[in-house]
Amino acid sequence: MLLTGMYAAVTADRIPYKNPTDEEFPILAWYSVLPESNLTPQRYAELRNAGFNISFSHFASAAQAAEGLKACKGTGVKLMMMCPEMEANTAKVVNRFKDDEMVAGWFLRDEPTAHGFKALREFRDRVYEADRNHTVYLNLLPSLVSAEALGTKDYEEYVQRFVDEVALPQISYDFYPIVEEGGKTYVRPSFYENLETVRNVAARNGMPFWAFVLSTAHDPYPTPTSVHMRLEAFSALAYGAQCIQYFTYWTPERTVWNFHNAPVAKDGRRTHVYYLVKELNNEIRNLTWVFLGAKAVNVGHTGKELPLGTRQPEQLPAPFSKIEADGQGLLISHLENGTKHFLMIVNRDIDNAQNVEIEKTGKVRKVLPDGTQRKIRAKEEQRLTLEPGGYVIYRFD
Repeated sequence: MLLTGMYAAVTADRIPYKNPTDEEFPILAWYSVLPESNLTPQRYAELRNAGFNISFSHFASAAQAAEGLKACKGTGVKLMMMCPEMEANTAKVVNRFKDDEMVAGWFLRDEPTAHGFKALREFRDRVYEADRNHTVYLNLLPSLVSAEALGTKDYEEYVQRFVDEVALPQISYDFYPIVEEGGKTYVRPSFYENLETVRNVAARNGMPFWAFVLSTAHDPYPTPTSVHMRLEAFSALAYGAQCIQYFTYWTPERTVWNFHNAPVAKDGRRTHVYYLVKELNNEIRNLTWVFLGAKAVNVGHTGKELPLGTRQPEQLPAPFSKIEADGQGLLISHLENGTKHFLMIVNRDIDNAQNVEIEKTGKVRKVLPDGTQRKIRAKEEQRLTLEPGGYVIYRFD
């Protein structure tokens, strides 16, 4: 496993993190292949074709979950398991499925407040009494929710109390940053502040975190574009995220939020978003050797106005001495993965390209989107253009 030993510092009651997809980078689909008639090998192969390796379908019963496990065999897609019976009859459900090689883990509940942590810990304990070989998973609320509603003094306390009181192997949270209001599409100011908080809590507790990409339009979120999804994914990866999750894969039937334009429409047809997601996921998979197991040892931002909760880079790692842009500003991350070191630069602007000036000494290697590397001399590529939401990665020793 590429993550063995990476997150060894755990509390006495927290099981060490284990990548549920072994040596692949985890890419999870929320509201995935929907029951009943669509629980077929063809539908899971279609999901895999889009680059996913974990499916989370919200099964209505244990019987449906069994059908899903049967259908996904041989497709390369594992299932994050949940069904209504699991909470009330935990041992029975977990023991029924725990030896199936297609199980990725067990889902508890979505977006709890701190008031629910005690019950979730008890639920977690019941799962672990039956199975300690698979991860247990839930998803936290974003920092957009008030501290009063969270039941804590602030968002950082909420995340830390989750770590202490529920004690799962990873932190997962959702934050959908790109909204459309009054005819204007923009990135919510607290997007990077939420990343900062989760990264800091995860780092001091010796555990990874999982992040989200929004892949379905609903009020007030616009139809996902390639730029929007790439900004969300590669910003999270620059902060060290160890799983990228998509909300949603299949368009939900709910009418409250006006869901539309997910990768798969309500009637089961692929939309244009399916192909955008496929391209993005293939790129992430090409870069598995960069991101899987990586730690963001230093993250900073440039620009006249820094995003909320962020700071300028403390110090650029040698051989880099200067990185500047002529626009809104950049996200700059020093990633460490075993003995490998990477500098990742992300254009935070979703509307405009930025011209970037880079000063460096000695040779570095540029990591291309297909996962290959190209040697760059000190005087080469001192100026480059990053498209909106675009990124560049350099490897150095």
